[in-house]
Amino acid sequence: MPVHHRRVTSTALAALVAGGLAAAPALAAPLLVTSTADSGAGSLRAALETAAAASEAQTIVVATDSDIMIETTLSYSGAAPLAVIGSGQIISSANNVTIFAVTQGADLTMSNLGLVGPGGFDIENRGDADGPAVKGLFVDVRDDQEGVVFVSLNSVLVSGVAGHGIHISDCTLADDCGGGSGGAGEGSPASIELALVDVVVEDAAYGRFDADGLRVDERGEGDIIFSAVGSVFAGVGADGVELDEGQAGHVIATVTDSVFEDNGGYCDPEMLAAYMPDVDEAEFEEGAVQEDAIPGPITGSPDDGCFEREVDLYDDGSVEAYEFAIDVDDGFDIDEAGPGDLDVTVIDSLMLNNLDEGFDFDEEDGGDIIAVYLGTEAAENTDDGYKMSEEGDGGVYGTAMYSLAMDNGGVGFVFEEEDGGDVEVVVLYTETSGNDDGELGLEVVQDDDGAGIASVMASDIADGIEAEGITLTSQ
Repeated sequence: MPVHHRRVTSTALAALVAGGLAAAPALAAPLLVTSTADSGAGSLRAALETAAAASEAQTIVVATDSDIMIETTLSYSGAAPLAVIGSGQIISSANNVTIFAVTQGADLTMSNLGLVGPGGFDIENRGDADGPAVKGLFVDVRDDQEGVVFVSLNSVLVSGVAGHGIHISDCTLADDCGGGSGGAGEGSPASIELALVDVVVEDAAYGRFDADGLRVDERGEGDIIFSAVGSVFAGVGADGVELDEGQAGHVIATVTDSVFEDNGGYCDPEMLAAYMPDVDEAEFEEGAVQEDAIPGPITGSPDDGCFEREVDLYDDGSVEAYEFAIDVDDGFDIDEAGPGDLDVTVIDSLMLNNLDEGFDFDEEDGGDIIAVYLGTEAAENTDDGYKMSEEGDGGVYGTAMYSLAMDNGGVGFVFEEEDGGDVEVVVLYTETSGNDDGELGLEVVQDDDGAGIASVMASDIADGIEAEGITLTSQ
Protein backbone atom coordinates (compact mmCIF):
# COMPACT_ATOMS: atom_id res chain seq x y z
CA MET A 1 0.00 0.00 0.00
CA PRO A 2 1.69 3.20 -1.11
CA VAL A 3 -0.16 5.50 1.30
CA HIS A 4 1.68 5.12 4.56
CA HIS A 5 -0.42 5.48 7.70
CA ARG A 6 2.36 6.35 10.11
CA ARG A 7 1.46 9.68 11.74
CA VAL A 8 3.83 12.42 12.85
CA THR A 9 2.96 15.36 15.05
CA SER A 10 2.10 18.65 13.40
CA THR A 11 4.96 20.37 15.27
CA ALA A 12 7.53 17.82 14.10
CA LEU A 13 6.24 17.86 10.52
CA ALA A 14 6.24 21.64 10.38
CA ALA A 15 9.81 21.69 11.62
CA LEU A 16 10.83 19.08 9.07
CA VAL A 17 9.30 20.94 6.15
CA ALA A 18 10.49 24.33 7.33
CA GLY A 19 13.99 22.94 7.73
CA GLY A 20 13.93 21.54 4.21
CA LEU A 21 12.73 24.83 2.81
CA ALA A 22 15.36 26.82 4.70
CA ALA A 23 17.88 25.89 2.03
CA ALA A 24 15.59 27.43 -0.60
CA PRO A 25 14.57 30.85 0.79
CA ALA A 26 12.78 31.81 -2.43
CA LEU A 27 9.93 29.44 -1.52
CA ALA A 28 7.06 30.61 0.66
CA ALA A 29 6.65 29.15 4.14
CA PRO A 30 4.41 26.06 4.09
CA LEU A 31 0.74 26.28 4.89
CA LEU A 32 -0.21 23.81 7.62
CA VAL A 33 -3.46 21.87 7.66
CA THR A 34 -4.27 21.13 11.29
CA SER A 35 -8.04 20.56 11.12
CA THR A 36 -9.95 17.64 9.62
CA ALA A 37 -12.98 19.87 9.09
CA ASP A 38 -14.28 20.34 5.56
CA SER A 39 -13.76 24.10 5.80
CA GLY A 40 -12.76 26.84 8.19
CA ALA A 41 -9.55 27.77 9.93
CA GLY A 42 -6.77 25.19 9.63
CA SER A 43 -8.64 23.14 6.99
CA LEU A 44 -7.25 21.92 3.70
CA ARG A 45 -9.89 23.91 1.84
CA ALA A 46 -8.80 27.11 3.55
CA ALA A 47 -5.14 26.36 2.77
CA LEU A 48 -5.98 25.89 -0.91
CA GLU A 49 -7.80 29.23 -0.98
CA THR A 50 -4.79 30.95 0.59
CA ALA A 51 -2.38 29.25 -1.83
CA ALA A 52 -4.51 30.24 -4.83
CA ALA A 53 -4.24 33.91 -3.91
CA ALA A 54 -0.42 33.81 -4.00
CA SER A 55 1.71 34.47 -7.05
CA GLU A 56 4.62 32.20 -6.06
CA ALA A 57 4.85 28.44 -5.56
CA GLN A 58 3.10 27.17 -2.44
CA THR A 59 3.48 24.09 -0.24
CA ILE A 60 0.63 22.71 1.85
CA VAL A 61 1.47 20.22 4.60
CA VAL A 62 -1.41 18.08 5.82
CA ALA A 63 -0.50 17.63 9.48
CA THR A 64 -3.75 16.23 10.87
CA ASP A 65 -3.80 13.15 13.07
CA SER A 66 -6.71 11.60 11.18
CA ASP A 67 -8.40 11.54 7.81
CA ILE A 68 -10.39 14.31 6.13
CA MET A 69 -13.99 13.97 4.94
CA ILE A 70 -15.32 16.48 2.41
CA GLU A 71 -18.75 17.29 0.99
CA THR A 72 -17.66 19.11 -2.19
CA THR A 73 -14.60 19.21 -4.43
CA LEU A 74 -11.33 20.58 -3.06
CA SER A 75 -10.21 23.04 -5.76
CA TYR A 76 -6.97 24.88 -6.36
CA SER A 77 -7.62 27.83 -8.69
CA GLY A 78 -4.12 29.32 -8.66
CA ALA A 79 -1.67 29.24 -11.56
CA ALA A 80 1.52 28.99 -9.45
CA PRO A 81 2.99 25.53 -8.69
CA LEU A 82 1.47 23.71 -5.72
CA ALA A 83 2.80 20.91 -3.50
CA VAL A 84 0.47 19.00 -1.16
CA ILE A 85 2.31 16.75 1.30
CA GLY A 86 0.61 14.32 3.65
CA SER A 87 1.66 11.50 5.93
CA GLY A 88 -0.88 8.86 4.92
CA GLN A 89 -4.18 10.67 5.41
CA ILE A 90 -7.20 9.72 3.31
CA ILE A 91 -9.24 12.54 1.79
CA SER A 92 -12.64 11.07 1.08
CA SER A 93 -16.24 11.90 0.29
CA ALA A 94 -19.47 9.99 0.63
CA ASN A 95 -20.75 12.00 -2.35
CA ASN A 96 -20.14 11.55 -6.07
CA VAL A 97 -17.79 14.54 -6.29
CA THR A 98 -14.32 15.04 -7.71
CA ILE A 99 -12.01 14.80 -4.71
CA PHE A 100 -9.23 17.20 -5.82
CA ALA A 101 -9.15 19.56 -8.81
CA VAL A 102 -6.50 21.89 -10.22
CA THR A 103 -8.52 24.24 -12.42
CA GLN A 104 -5.88 26.52 -14.00
CA GLY A 105 -3.23 24.08 -15.18
CA ALA A 106 -0.81 24.65 -12.30
CA ASP A 107 2.10 22.26 -11.73
CA LEU A 108 1.15 19.83 -8.97
CA THR A 109 3.20 17.69 -6.59
CA MET A 110 1.26 15.40 -4.25
CA SER A 111 2.60 12.79 -1.86
CA ASN A 112 1.44 10.38 0.84
CA LEU A 113 -2.28 10.97 0.47
CA GLY A 114 -5.36 8.98 -0.52
CA LEU A 115 -8.21 10.30 -2.66
CA VAL A 116 -11.22 8.06 -2.09
CA GLY A 117 -14.80 8.28 -3.32
CA PRO A 118 -17.87 6.44 -2.02
CA GLY A 119 -17.37 3.37 -4.25
CA GLY A 120 -20.04 0.86 -5.13
CA PHE A 121 -20.39 2.00 -8.75
CA ASP A 122 -21.12 -0.29 -11.68
CA ILE A 123 -23.12 -0.31 -14.90
CA GLU A 124 -26.35 -0.69 -12.89
CA ASN A 125 -25.35 1.97 -10.35
CA ARG A 126 -23.88 4.62 -12.59
CA GLY A 127 -22.22 7.75 -11.34
CA ASP A 128 -23.39 9.72 -14.36
CA ALA A 129 -27.10 9.05 -13.85
CA ASP A 130 -27.82 12.52 -12.38
CA GLY A 131 -24.74 14.45 -13.52
CA PRO A 132 -21.10 13.85 -14.34
CA ALA A 133 -19.28 10.82 -12.99
CA VAL A 134 -16.54 12.59 -11.13
CA LYS A 135 -12.89 11.86 -10.49
CA GLY A 136 -10.17 11.35 -7.92
CA LEU A 137 -7.72 13.93 -9.25
CA PHE A 138 -8.45 16.32 -12.11
CA VAL A 139 -5.93 18.75 -13.64
CA ASP A 140 -7.39 21.07 -16.29
CA VAL A 141 -4.86 22.72 -18.60
CA ARG A 142 -5.62 26.29 -19.70
CA ASP A 143 -6.35 26.81 -23.39
CA ASP A 144 -3.50 29.36 -23.68
CA GLN A 145 -0.96 27.43 -21.62
CA GLU A 146 2.62 27.04 -22.87
CA GLY A 147 5.73 25.16 -21.75
CA VAL A 148 5.24 21.99 -19.69
CA VAL A 149 2.49 21.15 -17.21
CA PHE A 150 4.18 18.95 -14.61
CA VAL A 151 2.30 16.58 -12.30
CA SER A 152 4.22 14.45 -9.80
CA LEU A 153 2.47 11.89 -7.59
CA ASN A 154 4.34 9.88 -4.97
CA SER A 155 2.63 7.32 -2.72
CA VAL A 156 -0.88 8.35 -3.72
CA LEU A 157 -3.96 6.11 -3.60
CA VAL A 158 -7.04 6.73 -5.76
CA SER A 159 -10.09 4.55 -5.23
CA GLY A 160 -13.87 4.45 -5.23
CA VAL A 161 -14.57 7.25 -7.72
CA ALA A 162 -17.12 6.93 -10.52
CA GLY A 163 -15.13 8.56 -13.33
CA HIS A 164 -11.44 8.69 -14.24
CA GLY A 165 -9.22 7.99 -11.26
CA ILE A 166 -6.68 10.58 -12.47
CA HIS A 167 -7.45 12.87 -15.41
CA ILE A 168 -5.07 15.39 -16.98
CA SER A 169 -6.95 17.27 -19.70
CA ASP A 170 -5.52 19.56 -22.37
CA CYS A 171 -8.66 19.45 -24.49
CA THR A 172 -11.32 22.08 -25.13
CA LEU A 173 -14.07 19.46 -25.03
CA ALA A 174 -13.21 18.22 -21.51
CA ASP A 175 -14.95 14.86 -20.91
CA ASP A 176 -16.34 14.90 -24.46
CA CYS A 177 -12.80 14.93 -25.91
CA GLY A 178 -13.16 11.33 -26.98
CA GLY A 179 -10.72 8.49 -26.77
CA GLY A 180 -8.72 6.76 -29.44
CA SER A 181 -6.28 8.16 -31.94
CA GLY A 182 -7.46 11.36 -33.55
CA GLY A 183 -10.06 12.09 -30.86
CA ALA A 184 -11.89 15.39 -31.19
CA GLY A 185 -11.07 18.71 -29.55
CA GLU A 186 -8.33 21.33 -29.55
CA GLY A 187 -5.67 22.08 -26.96
CA SER A 188 -2.94 24.40 -25.82
CA PRO A 189 0.68 24.41 -27.07
CA ALA A 190 1.78 23.00 -23.71
CA SER A 191 3.18 19.52 -23.11
CA ILE A 192 2.12 17.33 -20.21
CA GLU A 193 4.68 15.55 -18.03
CA LEU A 194 3.31 13.09 -15.50
CA ALA A 195 5.55 11.17 -13.07
CA LEU A 196 4.13 8.48 -10.77
CA VAL A 197 5.99 6.65 -8.01
CA ASP A 198 4.20 4.07 -5.83
CA VAL A 199 0.77 5.17 -7.04
CA VAL A 200 -2.23 2.85 -6.76
CA VAL A 201 -5.45 3.32 -8.72
CA GLU A 202 -7.88 0.56 -7.84
CA ASP A 203 -11.61 -0.13 -7.67
CA ALA A 204 -12.27 3.04 -9.67
CA ALA A 205 -13.89 4.31 -12.87
CA TYR A 206 -16.85 1.92 -12.75
CA GLY A 207 -19.50 4.69 -12.75
CA ARG A 208 -19.58 5.59 -16.46
CA PHE A 209 -18.62 4.33 -19.89
CA ASP A 210 -14.96 4.83 -20.92
CA ALA A 211 -13.67 5.97 -17.54
CA ASP A 212 -10.01 5.06 -17.03
CA GLY A 213 -7.72 4.60 -14.08
CA LEU A 214 -5.43 7.26 -15.51
CA ARG A 215 -6.38 9.33 -18.54
CA VAL A 216 -4.29 11.99 -20.28
CA ASP A 217 -5.93 13.94 -23.14
CA GLU A 218 -3.42 16.06 -25.06
CA ARG A 219 -4.43 18.12 -28.08
CA GLY A 220 -2.49 20.87 -29.83
CA GLU A 221 1.26 20.85 -30.31
CA GLY A 222 2.48 19.39 -27.04
CA ASP A 223 3.87 16.02 -26.03
CA ILE A 224 2.84 13.52 -23.37
CA ILE A 225 5.78 12.45 -21.20
CA PHE A 226 4.73 9.71 -18.77
CA SER A 227 6.59 7.61 -16.24
CA ALA A 228 5.37 5.14 -13.65
CA VAL A 229 7.51 3.30 -11.11
CA GLY A 230 6.17 0.74 -8.64
CA SER A 231 2.57 1.61 -9.49
CA VAL A 232 -0.63 -0.45 -9.73
CA PHE A 233 -3.72 -0.01 -11.92
CA ALA A 234 -6.23 -2.68 -10.97
CA GLY A 235 -9.97 -3.17 -11.06
CA VAL A 236 -10.60 -0.16 -13.30
CA GLY A 237 -13.78 0.16 -15.39
CA ALA A 238 -12.10 0.96 -18.71
CA ASP A 239 -8.35 1.17 -19.46
CA GLY A 240 -5.93 0.98 -16.56
CA VAL A 241 -3.97 3.79 -18.26
CA GLU A 242 -4.96 5.63 -21.45
CA LEU A 243 -2.72 8.24 -23.06
CA ASP A 244 -4.33 10.09 -26.01
CA GLU A 245 -2.16 12.42 -28.07
CA GLY A 246 -4.44 13.71 -30.80
CA GLN A 247 -2.44 16.18 -32.90
CA ALA A 248 1.21 17.19 -33.35
CA GLY A 249 3.44 15.84 -30.59
CA HIS A 250 5.08 12.71 -29.23
CA VAL A 251 4.14 10.20 -26.55
CA ILE A 252 7.16 9.15 -24.49
CA ALA A 253 6.40 6.63 -21.77
CA THR A 254 8.54 4.62 -19.34
CA VAL A 255 6.98 2.06 -17.01
CA THR A 256 8.98 0.14 -14.41
CA ASP A 257 7.99 -2.46 -11.81
CA SER A 258 4.27 -1.79 -12.27
CA VAL A 259 1.10 -3.89 -12.51
CA PHE A 260 -1.98 -3.61 -14.76
CA GLU A 261 -4.59 -6.15 -13.69
CA ASP A 262 -8.33 -6.90 -14.06
CA ASN A 263 -9.13 -3.72 -15.99
CA GLY A 264 -11.79 -3.03 -18.59
CA GLY A 265 -14.94 -4.66 -17.20
CA TYR A 266 -17.45 -1.81 -16.85
CA CYS A 267 -19.20 -3.11 -19.98
CA ASP A 268 -19.76 -6.49 -18.34
CA PRO A 269 -19.93 -9.04 -21.19
CA GLU A 270 -21.92 -11.57 -19.18
CA MET A 271 -24.59 -9.02 -18.26
CA LEU A 272 -24.78 -7.36 -21.67
CA ALA A 273 -24.83 -10.55 -23.75
CA ALA A 274 -28.62 -10.65 -23.40
CA TYR A 275 -28.90 -7.37 -25.37
CA MET A 276 -26.84 -8.56 -28.33
CA PRO A 277 -28.62 -9.57 -31.57
CA ASP A 278 -29.21 -13.28 -32.07
CA VAL A 279 -26.89 -13.03 -35.07
CA ASP A 280 -24.14 -10.58 -34.10
CA GLU A 281 -22.20 -10.69 -37.39
CA ALA A 282 -22.93 -11.63 -40.99
CA GLU A 283 -21.73 -11.18 -44.60
CA PHE A 284 -23.87 -10.84 -47.73
CA GLU A 285 -23.62 -10.83 -51.52
CA GLU A 286 -23.97 -7.46 -53.25
CA GLY A 287 -27.58 -6.38 -53.59
CA ALA A 288 -28.94 -9.13 -51.34
CA VAL A 289 -29.66 -7.18 -48.13
CA GLN A 290 -30.48 -3.52 -47.44
CA GLU A 291 -29.45 -1.77 -44.22
CA ASP A 292 -32.98 -1.59 -42.83
CA ALA A 293 -33.06 -5.41 -42.83
CA ILE A 294 -30.17 -5.88 -40.40
CA PRO A 295 -30.26 -5.26 -36.63
CA GLY A 296 -30.17 -1.58 -35.71
CA PRO A 297 -28.25 0.09 -32.87
CA ILE A 298 -28.85 -1.51 -29.49
CA THR A 299 -31.11 0.42 -27.11
CA GLY A 300 -32.59 -0.20 -23.69
CA SER A 301 -29.50 -1.72 -22.06
CA PRO A 302 -27.97 -0.40 -18.82
CA ASP A 303 -25.54 1.59 -21.02
CA ASP A 304 -26.04 1.56 -24.79
CA GLY A 305 -22.59 3.12 -25.24
CA CYS A 306 -21.10 -0.28 -24.43
CA PHE A 307 -22.04 -1.68 -27.84
CA GLU A 308 -20.04 -1.26 -31.02
CA ARG A 309 -21.91 -1.63 -34.34
CA GLU A 310 -19.99 -1.68 -37.62
CA VAL A 311 -21.70 -1.84 -41.01
CA ASP A 312 -19.87 -2.10 -44.38
CA LEU A 313 -21.80 -1.19 -47.54
CA TYR A 314 -21.28 -2.02 -51.20
CA ASP A 315 -21.18 0.81 -53.76
CA ASP A 316 -24.88 0.22 -54.51
CA GLY A 317 -25.79 0.84 -50.85
CA SER A 318 -26.54 -2.76 -49.95
CA VAL A 319 -24.95 -4.38 -46.91
CA GLU A 320 -21.65 -6.19 -47.37
CA ALA A 321 -21.22 -7.11 -43.69
CA TYR A 322 -22.16 -6.09 -40.18
CA GLU A 323 -20.74 -6.87 -36.75
CA PHE A 324 -21.68 -6.10 -33.14
CA ALA A 325 -19.30 -6.23 -30.17
CA ILE A 326 -19.24 -5.30 -26.50
CA ASP A 327 -16.65 -2.59 -25.84
CA VAL A 328 -14.32 -3.86 -23.13
CA ASP A 329 -10.96 -2.20 -22.48
CA ASP A 330 -7.23 -2.66 -22.06
CA GLY A 331 -4.54 -2.64 -19.43
CA PHE A 332 -2.41 0.10 -21.01
CA ASP A 333 -3.70 1.95 -24.08
CA ILE A 334 -1.77 4.62 -26.04
CA ASP A 335 -3.12 6.39 -29.12
CA GLU A 336 -0.88 8.82 -31.01
CA ALA A 337 -2.24 10.68 -34.05
CA GLY A 338 -0.65 13.38 -36.18
CA PRO A 339 3.09 14.04 -36.56
CA GLY A 340 4.98 12.48 -33.68
CA ASP A 341 6.37 9.21 -32.37
CA LEU A 342 5.04 6.75 -29.83
CA ASP A 343 8.09 5.75 -27.79
CA VAL A 344 7.56 3.30 -24.91
CA THR A 345 9.83 1.32 -22.61
CA VAL A 346 8.34 -1.21 -20.18
CA ILE A 347 10.58 -2.91 -17.63
CA ASP A 348 9.83 -5.63 -15.04
CA SER A 349 6.08 -5.10 -15.21
CA LEU A 350 2.97 -7.34 -15.24
CA MET A 351 -0.09 -7.20 -17.51
CA LEU A 352 -2.67 -9.65 -16.19
CA ASN A 353 -6.29 -10.60 -16.87
CA ASN A 354 -7.45 -7.42 -18.61
CA LEU A 355 -10.68 -7.73 -20.61
CA ASP A 356 -9.29 -6.59 -23.97
CA GLU A 357 -5.63 -6.22 -25.00
CA GLY A 358 -2.89 -6.00 -22.43
CA PHE A 359 -0.57 -3.45 -24.06
CA ASP A 360 -2.47 -1.71 -26.91
CA PHE A 361 -0.37 0.90 -28.72
CA ASP A 362 -1.61 2.60 -31.92
CA GLU A 363 0.12 5.27 -34.00
CA GLU A 364 -1.26 6.89 -37.14
CA ASP A 365 0.06 9.49 -39.58
CA GLY A 366 3.71 10.55 -39.63
CA GLY A 367 5.50 8.92 -36.73
CA ASP A 368 7.10 5.71 -35.54
CA ILE A 369 6.28 3.20 -32.83
CA ILE A 370 9.38 2.39 -30.79
CA ALA A 371 8.52 -0.21 -28.14
CA VAL A 372 10.93 -1.98 -25.80
CA TYR A 373 9.86 -4.68 -23.34
CA LEU A 374 12.40 -5.93 -20.80
CA GLY A 375 11.42 -8.55 -18.24
CA THR A 376 7.68 -8.08 -18.74
CA GLU A 377 4.80 -10.57 -18.64
CA ALA A 378 1.36 -10.43 -20.28
CA ALA A 379 -0.89 -13.29 -19.23
CA GLU A 380 -4.57 -14.24 -19.47
CA ASN A 381 -5.69 -11.05 -21.17
CA THR A 382 -8.83 -11.57 -23.24
CA ASP A 383 -7.24 -10.36 -26.49
CA ASP A 384 -3.59 -9.80 -27.55
CA GLY A 385 -0.96 -9.62 -24.85
CA TYR A 386 1.18 -7.00 -26.62
CA LYS A 387 -0.16 -5.14 -29.67
CA MET A 388 1.64 -2.42 -31.62
CA SER A 389 -0.08 -1.09 -34.76
CA GLU A 390 1.08 1.73 -37.05
CA GLU A 391 -0.99 3.33 -39.85
CA GLY A 392 0.83 5.88 -41.99
CA ASP A 393 4.38 6.52 -43.09
CA GLY A 394 6.07 5.66 -39.80
CA GLY A 395 7.77 2.42 -38.88
CA VAL A 396 7.47 -0.13 -36.10
CA TYR A 397 10.65 -0.84 -34.14
CA GLY A 398 10.13 -3.40 -31.41
CA THR A 399 12.30 -5.26 -28.92
CA ALA A 400 11.17 -7.98 -26.51
CA MET A 401 13.80 -9.39 -24.16
CA TYR A 402 13.32 -11.74 -21.21
CA SER A 403 9.57 -11.32 -21.62
CA LEU A 404 6.56 -13.65 -21.49
CA ALA A 405 3.20 -13.85 -23.28
CA MET A 406 1.13 -16.64 -21.79
CA ASP A 407 -2.46 -17.81 -22.29
CA ASN A 408 -3.82 -14.63 -23.84
CA GLY A 409 -7.04 -14.89 -25.85
CA GLY A 410 -5.39 -13.19 -28.83
CA VAL A 411 -1.85 -13.28 -30.15
CA GLY A 412 1.04 -13.05 -27.70
CA PHE A 413 3.01 -10.30 -29.50
CA VAL A 414 1.75 -8.29 -32.51
CA PHE A 415 3.95 -5.85 -34.44
CA GLU A 416 2.14 -4.54 -37.53
CA GLU A 417 2.62 -1.72 -40.05
CA GLU A 418 -0.23 -1.11 -42.48
CA ASP A 419 1.26 1.47 -44.87
CA GLY A 420 4.70 2.44 -46.19
CA GLY A 421 6.86 2.28 -43.07
CA ASP A 422 9.47 -0.31 -42.12
CA VAL A 423 9.28 -2.99 -39.46
CA GLU A 424 12.26 -4.10 -37.39
CA VAL A 425 11.67 -6.52 -34.52
CA VAL A 426 14.10 -8.31 -32.20
CA VAL A 427 12.88 -11.07 -29.87
CA LEU A 428 15.49 -12.42 -27.47
CA TYR A 429 15.21 -14.77 -24.47
CA THR A 430 11.44 -14.53 -24.70
CA GLU A 431 8.74 -17.17 -24.28
CA THR A 432 5.16 -17.50 -25.50
CA SER A 433 2.66 -20.30 -24.92
CA GLY A 434 -1.09 -20.87 -25.05
CA ASN A 435 -1.95 -17.66 -26.89
CA ASP A 436 -4.76 -17.44 -29.46
CA ASP A 437 -5.97 -20.93 -28.46
CA GLY A 438 -2.44 -22.17 -28.90
CA GLU A 439 -2.31 -20.98 -32.52
CA LEU A 440 -0.08 -17.89 -32.57
CA GLY A 441 2.53 -16.47 -30.25
CA LEU A 442 4.24 -13.86 -32.47
CA GLU A 443 2.80 -11.94 -35.43
CA VAL A 444 4.99 -9.52 -37.42
CA VAL A 445 3.37 -7.84 -40.43
CA GLN A 446 4.38 -5.27 -43.05
CA ASP A 447 1.23 -4.87 -45.08
CA ASP A 448 2.38 -2.42 -47.76
CA ASP A 449 5.56 -1.12 -49.41
CA GLY A 450 7.96 -0.87 -46.47
CA ALA A 451 10.70 -3.31 -45.62
CA GLY A 452 10.41 -5.76 -42.76
CA ILE A 453 12.81 -7.85 -40.70
CA ALA A 454 12.35 -9.89 -37.55
CA SER A 455 15.03 -11.74 -35.59
CA VAL A 456 13.98 -14.34 -33.04
CA MET A 457 16.89 -15.62 -30.98
CA ALA A 458 17.19 -17.90 -27.94
CA SER A 459 13.42 -17.79 -27.52
CA ASP A 460 10.63 -20.37 -27.18
CA ILE A 461 7.62 -19.35 -29.29
CA ALA A 462 5.66 -22.51 -28.58
CA ASP A 463 2.44 -21.35 -30.23
CA GLY A 464 3.95 -20.33 -33.56
CA ILE A 465 5.15 -17.36 -35.61
CA GLU A 466 3.42 -15.60 -38.49
CA ALA A 467 5.57 -13.27 -40.59
CA GLU A 468 3.92 -11.41 -43.48
CA GLY A 469 5.98 -9.10 -45.68
CA ILE A 470 8.86 -9.82 -43.31
CA THR A 471 12.26 -11.46 -43.60
CA LEU A 472 12.37 -13.75 -40.58
CA THR A 473 15.51 -15.17 -39.02
CA SER A 474 15.16 -17.57 -36.13
CA GLN A 475 17.82 -19.35 -34.11
